[in-house]
Amino acid sequence: MTHAETSQYDPIKAAWNTVASFPVYDDARAAVGHLSKTGFPVENLDIIGSDLRLVERVTGRMTRTRAVLNGAFTGAGIGLFFGLLLGLFSPGFAWLGLVMAGAAVGATWGAAFGFASSVSVAGRQEFSSTKNLVAQRYDLVARGGYTDRARIELGQAGLLP
Repeated sequence: MTHAETSQYDPIKAAWNTVASFPVYDDARAAVGHLSKTGFPVENLDIIGSDLRLVERVTGRMTRTRAVLNGAFTGAGIGLFFGLLLGLFSPGFAWLGLVMAGAAVGATWGAAFGFASSVSVAGRQEFSSTKNLVAQRYDLVARGGYTDRARIELGQAGLLP
């Protein structure tokens, strides 16, 4: 959707153009994939996630050692990137020294920042985690009068829930 189309989005109108509701995002993508293979004009489709939830998956305890190692690893990656970038403009094998120096400096600074972030502070998080935004359901919505055609094609393929 372009910015102009997003600002004019009307949920009531979209409800009348809903082709199907899927409990899993991959099912909605599979339906669009099938419609694409049949030559359906998929540029007239939207997948809209509703009833959003934040899911935080705890991956382990965050010890000071783990914080320092995570910081060093991240810093080394950033330093490696900048070392490669600078190495592109250096003659001969000087680029190798820049890459290694960048990784070493990045790892050192990353470890320092990791240590500083692990120092006990009130309200500090004692665990590491990943966060994902997921929807309760995913509606496949057709624009431009293509709703019935999409329903028929998905119904014939057995992809309607």
